[in-house]
Amino acid sequence: MKLPITVPTSSVARNALVLIAVVAGGAALYWLRDILTPLAMAIFLMIMIDGMKRAIEHRTPVPSRFAGAAALIVVVIGFLLSIWIIVDGAAGFFTDASGASAGIGPRLDHIIADVSGLVGVKEPPTLQDLIAGIDVRGWLTQAAMQAQGVASGAFFVMVYLGFLLASQAGFRKKIVAMFPDRGARNEALEVFNRVRGGVEGYLWVQAVTGVMICAVAWAMMRAVGLQNAEFWTFVIFIVGFIPVLGGAIAGLAPPLFALVQFESYWPALILLIGLQTLLFVVGNLVQPRMQGDNQNIDPVVVLLALALWGKMWGVPGMFLSTPLAVMAMAILAEFKGSRWMAVLLSGDGEPYAARKPEARKNEGDSWFKRLWSRGKTPHEKDRNEG
Repeated sequence: MKLPITVPTSSVARNALVLIAVVAGGAALYWLRDILTPLAMAIFLMIMIDGMKRAIEHRTPVPSRFAGAAALIVVVIGFLLSIWIIVDGAAGFFTDASGASAGIGPRLDHIIADVSGLVGVKEPPTLQDLIAGIDVRGWLTQAAMQAQGVASGAFFVMVYLGFLLASQAGFRKKIVAMFPDRGARNEALEVFNRVRGGVEGYLWVQAVTGVMICAVAWAMMRAVGLQNAEFWTFVIFIVGFIPVLGGAIAGLAPPLFALVQFESYWPALILLIGLQTLLFVVGNLVQPRMQGDNQNIDPVVVLLALALWGKMWGVPGMFLSTPLAVMAMAILAEFKGSRWMAVLLSGDGEPYAARKPEARKNEGDSWFKRLWSRGKTPHEKDRNEG
C-alpha cells in the first residue's frame, strides 16, 4: 500500500481547515443544487459512456473508431427512454385507459372497512372522509411541477453532457499542464482509476442483480395477473440503483397496487412474500459476492450518504449517493490529514482496494491513461516500452 501525500502543517490548523472546508462545501452544494445536479448527472453519464465504450471494444466486433459513438448512442437513448417510460407510465395511472383508476375509491373504502372490522371499529371512515382535509389540488399541482422539473432537468443534463464531450480534448491538455511531472500525473491517474473503477463496479453489480430481480419479479406479477407488470418491472430496475430505499419501493409498490386491483388479498400477499424473499436472497447472497473490492464502503456510510445527498439534491442525489461516497473516499485517502476519514468510510479499513491484474490491463485503454505518457522524453518512452 502506498503512503498518502503529506501536507506540512499543524494538526489543529489542519483539522480546523478541514471542518471549515466541509461546512462551506456542503453549503455551496446545497445552494447551487439546481446547477450542480444536472452537471453531476452528466459526469455520471460520461463515466458510463467511457465504460460502455471499453466494453464494446473488448466484447463486440464493432471497430474501435465507432465504439465511442455506439456507447454514446446507447447511454443517451437509455437515459431518455427511462425518463419517458417512468413519466408516461405514471401518467397512465391517472387515466381510465386501464380501468383501474375508476375502482380505486370503492376498493380503498372496502379495504378501510375490512381493517376497521379487524380492530373493532363499528363505523369506519370512508376515503372521502379521510381526504377531506387534504389539499388534493395542491398535491396534484406539486406533482405536475415535479414532472416538469424532471423534463427540464433531463434537457440540461443532455446540454452539459454535450459540452463535456466536446471539451475532452482541451481537458487532456489541462491535465498535462496541471501535472507536468510524471510522478504527479501517475498519482492523479491512480485516483481517477479508483473513482472510475468504483463507479463502474457499482453500476455493473446493480445492473446485473437488477436484471435478476426484474426477471423473477415480472414472472410473479404476470402469474398473479397484475396490470402494468412491465411498467412495474422497469420501475424495480430503476429504483434498484437507489441504496436501501430502492429495495423498499421495489418490495412494497407492486403489492400495494395489487391491493387496489384485486378483490382478494391473496395476490398482494403472494407478491409481498415473493418480492421480499427475492430481495433478501439477492441482497444478502448474490450482491456481496459480486461486489468484491469494487465497492469497499461501509454500509452505514451508504445509508448516511443516501440521507445526505437526498436532502441536498433530492432524487438525483439518491441515485448518485453511493458513487459520490466512493469518489470522496478515493480522494480523502490521498492526503495524510484526511486519510482517517477515508478509513472510516471504507468497509474494511483499507481505502486502497487491491487492484486485479485484468483491471490494470484494461486501464491502459482509457484516454486518461494516455496522458501519463505525455511530457515524457523519447528516451523515457523507449525505455518504458522496452
